[in-house]
Amino acid sequence: MPELKRLHAGHAPAVLAFELANRAYFAASVSDRGDDFFARFTDRYNALLAEQEAGICAFYVLVAEDGSVLGRFNLFDIADGSADLGYRVAQHVTGHGVATATVRELCRLAAEQHGLRTLRAAAAHTNPASRKVLTKAGFVPDGPADPADLGGRPGTWYRRDLELPR
Repeated sequence: MPELKRLHAGHAPAVLAFELANRAYFAASVSDRGDDFFARFTDRYNALLAEQEAGICAFYVLVAEDGSVLGRFNLFDIADGSADLGYRVAQHVTGHGVATATVRELCRLAAEQHGLRTLRAAAAHTNPASRKVLTKAGFVPDGPADPADLGGRPGTWYRRDLELPR
């Protein structure tokens, strides 16, 4: 059974393999990370870990039993009880509810472990799968997203209010 884990240094090789294996698939619906991302992967990865350590972001990976990464699920710009959500899943697991279930799990973790009350996520109009995942995970449309937030593509911001644990 796949497990959602907090990103750590030891995940780097599996994350890089995930990004490389799915690069063309991701580029079809979200902006490509570009060659520089891969050329400077170690530096960028270490910077992400530093942001996580500083509490600015919280990064998670969905890890298969064999240690491969099936998806990345990120909370970024954490401030004042809210954060933005970003995620991507491997092409071979799409259409099986993996993204929806994991986004729901991350919403629970966002409230319980990070004390967040609100999450936002942007989805491009050309990415119906992402819009469906967000809707099924309890997000509601919350206004237009600036194309700059979506790699130059028009889209919508979605919002989900979270319940803090009692």
